[in-house]
Formats: sequence, C-alpha cells, structure tokens
Amino acid sequence: MTVPGKLTFAAPRRAKPPRHLADLAPAERKAAVVDLGEKPFRATQLSTHYFSHLVDDPAAMTDLPSATRDLLARELLPPLLTPVRHLTCDGGATRKSVWRLFDGATVESVLMRYPDRVTMCVSSQAGCGMNCPFCATGQAGLTRNMSAAEIVEQVVAGARSLRRGELADGPQRSDRISNVVFMGMGEPLANYRAVVTAVRRLTDPAPDGLGLSQRNITVSTVGLVPAVERLTDENLKVTLAVSLHAPDDELRDTLVPVNTRWKVAEVLDAAWRFADRTSRRVSIEYAMIKDINDQAWRADLLGQLLKGHLVHVNLIPLNPTPGSKWTASRPADEREFVRRRESHGVPVTVRDTRGREIDGACGQLAATS
Repeated sequence: MTVPGKLTFAAPRRAKPPRHLADLAPAERKAAVVDLGEKPFRATQLSTHYFSHLVDDPAAMTDLPSATRDLLARELLPPLLTPVRHLTCDGGATRKSVWRLFDGATVESVLMRYPDRVTMCVSSQAGCGMNCPFCATGQAGLTRNMSAAEIVEQVVAGARSLRRGELADGPQRSDRISNVVFMGMGEPLANYRAVVTAVRRLTDPAPDGLGLSQRNITVSTVGLVPAVERLTDENLKVTLAVSLHAPDDELRDTLVPVNTRWKVAEVLDAAWRFADRTSRRVSIEYAMIKDINDQAWRADLLGQLLKGHLVHVNLIPLNPTPGSKWTASRPADEREFVRRRESHGVPVTVRDTRGREIDGACGQLAATS
C-alpha cells in the first residue's frame, strides 16, 4: 500500500502570536510585570482576573489603577481568539466555535455538556501535517503551531460561555469545565512545548492556572514515539490517547502515514512505558471504517497486542467528511468487533459521538470560514 501525500512535522515560519499571561509560569509573570515598571504582586492580581474571574474586559479589573490596568492588559492580556461563528446541536448541549487567530489562521474547539461533566475539545495547531486520509483536518495540511496561550484561551473562552449561560442547562455540578481533550485540530505532540505548557497552565492551582485535575486532561497522538517518551519523562498524570486505527503495519501505513516512520510495535511499546511510569491507563482510539479496518481478524490481532496492558479501547464510528470515499462500519460488524475485543479481556467502549451535525465530531474539524 502506498502512503497518500506527505507528512509535515515542522510548521511553516510565521509571525509569532503576541505574548500572553498564559504563556508564562508564575515567576515569569512577576518578572514581566516588573519589567513593565509595576510591583510583582500585580502579576497575581492579573492571574486572578484571568484564571479565576474569567475576565475579558480590562475595565472590570477595578482593583488595578486605570493606567496600570491598561498597560498590563495591553502587554499581557492581548486578544488571541476572535469568534467567527458558533454552531450548536444536541439540544444546545454541544457547541462548536470557529476562531480567527491574530494572523488570520482559523481553528475550532468544541464544548460539550454531559450529565456529570463538561468537556472541552481543543485544537493545538491550525491544520495538521499528519495527512490521515479519513480526517478533514489532516487533509487540509498544516498552517502553523498554536501558542500555549492560544490553546488555553479556548478553554477560558469555554468557561466564560458556561458562566454566561450560553450552553444548554445541565445539573449544577456540571456548570464548569471539568475535562479537556487535545483532540481538536492538529497533532498535539508535534507542538510539544506549547501543549505541555498549556497542560501546566490548565492544571496549575488557581490563581496561577485553571486548577483542573491532570487526570482529567487527555493528550492525543498518532504515535510520535520520541515525543511520547519525552511526555513520559514529564511525569504528568494525564491520559495518553493513541490514535491507532489499525493493528497491522500494512494498513496503518495508509491510514496513519506516520506509521512509515514508527511502526505499531514501537508506538505501543512507548505507550506501555507511559502507562508503567504514570500508572495511567492508555486509551487506544480506533475509527471504525467499513470494510477497511473492521474485519474480525483485525479485532483479534488488536486484542492480542493489547491484552495484559493498562489500556482501554475507544471505538469511533467513522464520521463523514467532504469527499471521503469511506464510511462507518456496519452495526453488525461493529458489534462483532466489540465482542472479539472483550473476548481478549480488553475493555472497549463505542464512543458516543457528539457534534456530527455541525461537523464538530472526531475527524471533522476543518475550520472553514
């Protein structure tokens, strides 16, 4: 089988996004504030407004003198995301947002309310260079990496939306974002430094960050083995999600072209080292594609590869994308795939796909403006 297209690991050179508070660790914020001629404690005030109060209007920062407020907002809270449009489905419980970045690039995020949680799916790149043929984002190519602050701002913007009642009502316990998944546009581990910085800002205790649990953060990858090993050494208690989609190298070379560089065995070995180091269960993502990767023998092979490890399989009925020749597996084939997975003692879930009607589901994000 031939590999369709070309992998792109390095983002094209473009102007950098403006520096933002969320790009900086707490000590760096204090240094930045001092460099602006202000007292160090102003950094804590600014962090409290941004991360705890979710303020997006500097005029609301009334504990800061007017001149100080304007200076700090201009230098450390520049606007990062401009809304292009919001689309909702699932009775208003799912909202996809299209954002324009400072340089005109567009990205998408998806906010989803469930009965017991609110999950934010964020983008880490504008576009994607992995070229997976069944994914709309991959087919669009890579525009550039996003900054840590651009990633964090997606979550902060989602939190503001919840606070303003812009998502359909739910139980009181799910009135704030509890989970973040790096499953939007881009390959997160191809933008390693910004993604890890964003994870730290999302999980730093308030007011230094949003105070989310590391265990409620999922970082997805198609299998960039050196970056997985580097993430293992960070000792972050996040969930690693591996987009496998095929258990054999022959098919995966086509479905996930990065497999021509790091084969299935190498990717899984790196995943098991992550699980051993962090004691966190690895999630294996597997898009079910009719007559392509849903054969019973592939289900058995997948079970043999995964059994005995700290792992869970997420089966994802393939979501439609424009011009794609592929479609979701037949229900009977999906059920047999699940049965065979379970016969190997590997836990499996068929994902409850959200946002398909608004092109906000897995593999559909393309940020068309």
